[in-house]
Formats: sequence, C-alpha cells, structure tokens
Amino acid sequence: MKQPANSILSLLTRLSKTALMIMATLLLVALAGIFAVVWINRSNQISIEQNDRIDITPTQIRTIENIGEWEFLAVSDEEIVDTIRHGFFGDDQLVKIYYGTLRLGIDLHEARPGWMKSDGDTIIAMLPPVKLLNHDFIDEARSRAFYQEGKWSEDAREALYHKAYQAMKKRCLTPENVRNAQRNAAVQFENMLRSMGFRYVRIGFEAGEPAKQQKKG
Repeated sequence: MKQPANSILSLLTRLSKTALMIMATLLLVALAGIFAVVWINRSNQISIEQNDRIDITPTQIRTIENIGEWEFLAVSDEEIVDTIRHGFFGDDQLVKIYYGTLRLGIDLHEARPGWMKSDGDTIIAMLPPVKLLNHDFIDEARSRAFYQEGKWSEDAREALYHKAYQAMKKRCLTPENVRNAQRNAAVQFENMLRSMGFRYVRIGFEAGEPAKQQKKG
C-alpha cells in the first residue's frame, strides 16, 4: 500500500529538480544578456555640453547699417560776431547774432568691414567715429543784425557768417561733447542689440577719420 505514495513523492522530487534547473538556466541567460549589453556599450558615453556661442547674420548687420545717420547729441549755440571797417571819416561796424544747432552722431554707412561680429556669447560692435552730421547748422532765418552802421556788401556779410560758423564749431565740437555723444551711442546701441535677443554686448568706436563705405555687390 505504501508503493504508490513513494512513487508520487519521487515524481514530485524529480519535477522540483527540473523546475530549479529551468529557473537557473533562465537566470543565467538573463545575466548573460545583461553582460552582453554592458560589454557592447562599454565605450559609449552620454554627455551634455552647453553651447554659449551666438551668431549675428549678414542680414541683421545690413539692416542695422541701413539706419545710416544716427544722432546722439544736439548742441544749440548762439554767437555774436562783428566786423569793423575803418574809414577816413569814421568807422563802420556790423554786429550780428547767429543761432545754430550742431548734431553729433555716427553714420553706419561708414562702418568698416567686419565692424560687428560675435565672440563666444558676446556681440562686439566697433562703431564709426562720432562726427558732425549737419554742416549747414546755422539757422539764418533766426539770425539778425544786432547793430549796423554804414553799408555792407554781400561779401562782407558772407565773411561774417563764416566767422560765426567757425566760432560755433570751436565752441560745440569739444572732446567732452564727443565723449557724451559716444556714451549716448553706446547705451542706445546696446539697448537695440539687447532688444534683438543678444544678451552680452560690447561697444567700441573707431579712431580717426571714418572709412569710406565700400560698395556691396
């Protein structure tokens, strides 16, 4: 009567051994697969690098150059000038008051080739020199004779005009006013570039006479 029970116990023992062998085999296969994946990708690396370089396009540069003349400082002035003509019977005198406004700025059409470029995350702009933008700055409609004795020719009046003209240039085109115009230019130019999306900006100015504009093809 105990023989069937022994047979069942023996069968269960063999099944348990078989299941354990299957599980061990599957575990070995899984470990082999993991090892193979690690071995294949042993030389692969994943890295994240931040690229801070920015670029300004030729189209953007041409758009800025097309602004042309850009005024950054206006200086108003009035000059009293006179001329005296000595004569045998007495002297004649002409005194006039001249008014004018001198406008200082830059002409972006005079920018040198390569005047704007990127350096890493920074835009560098080398602007043309600050100069007098308007050469006919005397307002002749406001100018008037303050004192006049005798008759004066047109040549004499023209000479008086040029005297006032030179006096205004000497009084207004000072190094201090040029520096003020440069500071205003740097602030406004930086604000413009920042509004275009450039975060870091460096502004400079060319020294001496501005370069002649080269024709673009």
